[in-house]
Amino acid sequence: MSTTLIHDFELPFQLYNVLDAEQLCEHPKFAEHNRQTFDATLETAKKIATELFLPHNHIADQNEPQFDGQRVSMIKDVKIAFDAFRESGFIAGRYPLSVGGMQLPETVMTALSGYFMAANPSTTAYPFLTSAAINVLSHFASDAIKDAFVPRMLTGEFTGTMALTEPHAGSSLTDIRTTATPQDDGSYRIKGNKIYISGGDHELSDNIVHLVLAKIPGGPSGVKGISLFAVPKYRLTKDNGLRGSVGPRNDVQLTGLLHKLGYRGTTSTVLSFGDNGDCHGYLIGEPHFGLRYMFKMMNEARIAVGFGAAMIGYRGYQYSLAYAKDRTQGRIAPLNQPEDPATAIINHGDVKRMLLAQKAYTEGGISLCLYGSHLIDRINTCKDETLKNELSELLDLLTPVLKAWPSEYGPKANDLGIQILGGAGYTREYFAEQFWRDNRLNPIHEGTNGIQALDLAFRKLWQNNGLGIQVLQREITHDLASIDTPEAAKLAAKLTPYLGQLQQVLLQLSQELRTHKALALTGNAQALMTMFATIVVSWMWLRQVSKAEQLLGNKSSEVSLEKRNFYQGKIQAAKYYIDWELPLIQRDIELLTQTNTVCTDMQPDWF
Repeated sequence: MSTTLIHDFELPFQLYNVLDAEQLCEHPKFAEHNRQTFDATLETAKKIATELFLPHNHIADQNEPQFDGQRVSMIKDVKIAFDAFRESGFIAGRYPLSVGGMQLPETVMTALSGYFMAANPSTTAYPFLTSAAINVLSHFASDAIKDAFVPRMLTGEFTGTMALTEPHAGSSLTDIRTTATPQDDGSYRIKGNKIYISGGDHELSDNIVHLVLAKIPGGPSGVKGISLFAVPKYRLTKDNGLRGSVGPRNDVQLTGLLHKLGYRGTTSTVLSFGDNGDCHGYLIGEPHFGLRYMFKMMNEARIAVGFGAAMIGYRGYQYSLAYAKDRTQGRIAPLNQPEDPATAIINHGDVKRMLLAQKAYTEGGISLCLYGSHLIDRINTCKDETLKNELSELLDLLTPVLKAWPSEYGPKANDLGIQILGGAGYTREYFAEQFWRDNRLNPIHEGTNGIQALDLAFRKLWQNNGLGIQVLQREITHDLASIDTPEAAKLAAKLTPYLGQLQQVLLQLSQELRTHKALALTGNAQALMTMFATIVVSWMWLRQVSKAEQLLGNKSSEVSLEKRNFYQGKIQAAKYYIDWELPLIQRDIELLTQTNTVCTDMQPDWF
C-alpha cells in the first residue's frame, strides 16, 4: 500500500503557481529566503515525516499513552520523532533569526506542516501546540515571562498547552470557575480544574507550560473577567520562580487520561490546579484581557485545525486511491465476459465519483487554508495601513470558514475512503478507519463547527460595517476578471449567479437581524455557513483550474505527461466541485430567504 503523504506536485503548485509565494522573498523580512530554501525546508519536512512520524502512526493508535498514577508512558517512537522535529528547528520556524528561528513565511510553515499532519497527527500535536503557545507569550507576556519560557519552548526543551475547558463549561468560557489569587511577589495562586487538555502531561520535554484561563477574585463578571496565566508543570528556581533552571514540581496534578475515538497518540488530560494551595501562575499581559490574548492562539489554531482536517482527509484519499488502482473486481464493457480479466475498481464510474469527491474536498481544503496563511503573510508584509486593515478584516471573516469547512468535509472524504475499500475499510487491518477516527475530532475542537457558524452569522459578516465581505468580493471579482482560459471561464459563469444570490441573502439577513426574525438564524446558521463556505471553496477551485489551464497551454516549456495528468486532474476536480457540490447550496439559500423556523420552533418536549 502506498506511503505517499502529498503528491510531489501539489505543494509547489499551490505555493508557487496559485499563491506566487516567491514574491514574499522581495520583502526584507524574508529576504534571506528564495524558492530553493523553501523547497529544501519542505524536503526536510517530508523526510522526517515519512521516516519518523509515519511508521508509528498506526502503532501509537493501538498503544495509547498510559498513566500509572505517577507518570505518563508512551511508545518510544513518539519521543524519537518529537526530538527529530525539535532538532530540525521547525518549532521556531516562523520566528525571527535573532531568536534562533528560521523566519519562514506562514504560508511555507503551513505547507510543511502538511507532511506531519498527513503522516501522524497525534505525535504532531505536541510541537504544534508548543508553537501556538509561544506565539501568545511572544505577543503578550512580560519580558520576564518571555525570558523564562520562550527560548526553551523554541528549542522544544519545554512544550506548551492551552487550558481553557472545564468539566462543567465547554465552549461557554464565561462559566469557568478556575481562580487566580494575587500574591505579594507578583505571582498568583491558581486553583481549579481543566479537562480535554491535549498534551497536558507527558515526558517528551523537561517542562510543560500551560496557558490557563482563570478569574481574579473581584474582577468583572463573565468573559470580561477572564485573565490568562502561564502555569508551568515545574517551577523555575530563581527570581520569583522565573528565569532559572527546572526546579520542584508545581501544584499541577494529572488526575487522569481520557480515551478518545481517534488522535489516540496525543495525551488528552484532566488537570487539577492548586489541590494543595500552592500552584504558581504568572499573569500574561493585563488582568481581564485573557480571552482576547487566547484568541490569538485560538484563531491561528483554527487555521491549523482546518488544514489538519484537510491533510488527514487527503491522506485517506491517497490511501484509497492506491487501493482502487490495485484492487480488481468486476468488468466493464466491452471486456465484460466471465472469461475476461477483472478490472481495477478505479475504472468503475461510482468509484471515480467517490475519488473525485475526496480530491475536491481535500485539495479544496488545502488551497483554502494556504490562502488563509498567505493572508497572514500579506498582512505582516503590508506597508499600506489601509490595505493591512482590510486584509485583517478578510482574514477575520474567513477564519470560521478556514476551521469549519475542511473539518466538515475532511471526515466526509475519509468516510468515502472507507467505502472505496469496502469490507477492508471497515477493519483495523487497514488504515482507512483510523483516518476517519482521527479526523472526527476536528469538527469538535477549537470551537465546534456550530459555534463557527454562529460566529460567522452574527459577528464576522457584519463587523466594521461589513468591511470583510467587501474585501472578499473585491478579491473574487479581481480573480474572475483575470480568467483567460476556457474551462475556468465556463466554471466562473456557473459561480457568478451564486455570488449575486449571496449578496441578496446577506442584504435580507442584515435587515432581519434588527427584528425578532434574527432568532431563526440561530437555527439556520449552518445553512449560512454551508452556502458561504461552498462559494468560497468554489472560488479556490477557480484559482486552481485557471493556473492549471495556463500551465497546460504554456508553449514556452515542455510539460511532462505526469504534470499534464496532474493539471488535468485539477481541472476535472474543479468541474466536479462546481457541477456537483455548488448547486446543493440552493437548499440553503431557500431556507435563508424564507426565514425557515423549523429548527427554532421545535420544542424540547417534542423530541
